[in-house]
Amino acid sequence: MRGHGIWALAASVGLAACATTGAETETSAGATRTPYESTYAPRSSTPTLIRGATVLDGAGAELANADVLMRDGRIVAVGANLQADSGATVIDAAGRFVTPGIIDVHSHLGVYPSPGINATSDGNEATQPNTAEVWAEHSVWPQDPGFGRAVAGGITTLHILPGSANLFGGRGVTLRPVLGARTVQEMKFPGAPQSLKMACGENPARVYGGRNSSPSTGMGNVAGYRQAFAEAAEYNRRVQAHEESGEGDPPDRNLELETLAGVLNGDILLQWHCYRADEMANAIEISHEFGFHIAAFHHAVESYKIADLLAREDICSAMWADWWGFKIEAYDGIRENIPFVHAGGACAIVHSDSEVGIQRLNQEAAKALADGRRAGLTITRGEAWTWLGRNPARALGIEDETGTLAPGLRADVVIWSADPLSTYAVAERVFMDGALVYERGRGQEHFSDFELGQTYREGGQ
Repeated sequence: MRGHGIWALAASVGLAACATTGAETETSAGATRTPYESTYAPRSSTPTLIRGATVLDGAGAELANADVLMRDGRIVAVGANLQADSGATVIDAAGRFVTPGIIDVHSHLGVYPSPGINATSDGNEATQPNTAEVWAEHSVWPQDPGFGRAVAGGITTLHILPGSANLFGGRGVTLRPVLGARTVQEMKFPGAPQSLKMACGENPARVYGGRNSSPSTGMGNVAGYRQAFAEAAEYNRRVQAHEESGEGDPPDRNLELETLAGVLNGDILLQWHCYRADEMANAIEISHEFGFHIAAFHHAVESYKIADLLAREDICSAMWADWWGFKIEAYDGIRENIPFVHAGGACAIVHSDSEVGIQRLNQEAAKALADGRRAGLTITRGEAWTWLGRNPARALGIEDETGTLAPGLRADVVIWSADPLSTYAVAERVFMDGALVYERGRGQEHFSDFELGQTYREGGQ
């Protein structure tokens, strides 16, 4: 993602990358490993040629009567009259559409899984305003049936975040929705940066102000952010001084400050829940004060007011198509928010924040496209698909691996029955790393062991 190097240099001090993710440990065999590292392994795949489709490449282009060739889990080529490999699977996609797999940058699947009851509500460590030390992945339940339903909606990558009660909610994780995964490590997107979830506005002030503690106001929120980053900068300085001189003892390890230090040096991407334009502007000023970069504002219902500022700062906005007005800070939303941000030259993203919405993000993008066109904007289908492809990949720091159908990237591909920017289309086939992981109508109604239920045997134990 552009800006990592710039913002890392702008940070007041640096911290070794290993310190932000946990120190290496030695196994019984004497090898070293990083705790909680990804064990994701793509399914085996065969060369596949999808022929004769309308292709939305995720980078803004629409190609008529085009082919997509996949081999060894990667996109080989996109274009007309491609030749299939010997022994390749050839799919006639005439009359159908092909896109990159959808990326949802804001999901709580696994941490707020189905069934949605108190026992499974595991996504918000709301015990204090700053819980930057917690990691969402340590709450993810891989058997959440929602993962399978997301795949059936064309999702191939999703970013799991903690909730928004806190000023600092903790680290987020980018996952592959692997059906049948036993551990979250099997789902972790290899090499994807972690994120830090922060929240501004009413949520932290309501949660903690209601306990007669700080913050209880917008100014209390900002003071909390600034104090935490000031402490993280000092922690950074002490760690760096020890590493450079090798003298004395390093500061005691502090998981909360490790996370904030990771943001300061650019290793951890900042995803900030923020609705109002003025509060996003304040957040940008904080980023300037402490020398870090904001990857994206989430929900961001007033981004249309500051599209020029967001474009200048290289900050994405992850937004709903038409979900607004459910509280005061969400009141000044407009249906044209996403297309206006796009037209203003800023990075626009459609996100879900919902176990239901994630199943139809293509339709959410379609609504935003229609609203923009009714407002007089000229936006193509190809451009609209960047809201689900290139732009979310950019916000998550994985644009060199997925998000578009560029040769060399992961073969995350969806074949749609019709124009996916309509209410009539369904995902017919979904590929992850070139492997067919979902085919509509092929008896995949049970996505999780949890859905299989239990058998009662009379007289049994």
